[in-house]
Amino acid sequence: MLQPHGILEASLYVSDIARADEFYSRVLRLASIRKKIEREVAYRLGETVLILFRPDATRQQTNFPPHSAEGTGHLAFRVCHQDIEAWRAHLQSCSVEIEKDITWPRGGRSIYFRDPDGNCVELATANVWPDSLRSTK
Repeated sequence: MLQPHGILEASLYVSDIARADEFYSRVLRLASIRKKIEREVAYRLGETVLILFRPDATRQQTNFPPHSAEGTGHLAFRVCHQDIEAWRAHLQSCSVEIEKDITWPRGGRSIYFRDPDGNCVELATANVWPDSLRSTK
């Protein structure tokens, strides 16, 4: 059957690329693969790329179709179950306020917090979703 194999890119919109890059580099330990302070910063996470865009820059017609979003977004990063407490401690050591820490009925766990632009960021173990929704492709 013809269907996508996964998400190649995911994006959030931020007002200040340098500030967002400092947060995502320091707190989530991501290394950028491309940075254009006036427009975007991109990070590789396995087979996926996370792009943080400035909406006022991406609304402009360029080689790409204009796009942007208003308000805050949400993104969940998959983490190993055995690392979740270390992540919790790391967030606290970075003075990141944990908004919610949930243990799900199937045993999965999610830790929610906000980036400097108010986007809801989640660190989650894979078993927050039923097995039927977790693809290995």
